[in-house]
Amino acid sequence: MEYIHGTSTKINVCIDNFQYPLIIDSGAHFSIVSRKYMDKKFTNWEKKLFPTKEKTLKSASGKMTSIGTIIKEIIIPHRKGNIRLNPAFVVHKDAHIQDYLLGKDYQRMYGIDI
Repeated sequence: MEYIHGTSTKINVCIDNFQYPLIIDSGAHFSIVSRKYMDKKFTNWEKKLFPTKEKTLKSASGKMTSIGTIIKEIIIPHRKGNIRLNPAFVVHKDAHIQDYLLGKDYQRMYGIDI
């Protein structure tokens, strides 16, 4: 995995020792991933779910129903040293997103002020 300077809000990150695409969306209130995506990429991931406070969230594509939250360590490659984050992704059973989406909740978590 190599660092690519500022060409897109979609980047490749390392999760569980594999490379996955991740979308950085500073307009999204939460970091999310779809149940369909988790089913396709991981086994037994449901055992790692935590309860979610809000069950229904609004998005640009409509309402989404959450089934829980999963914490995933992500490694973002950078030429000056990799960045490690542990964001909580809200898993939605009806989300249309095909990748992980890192929302502005990670900014609050790590004190990033943009």
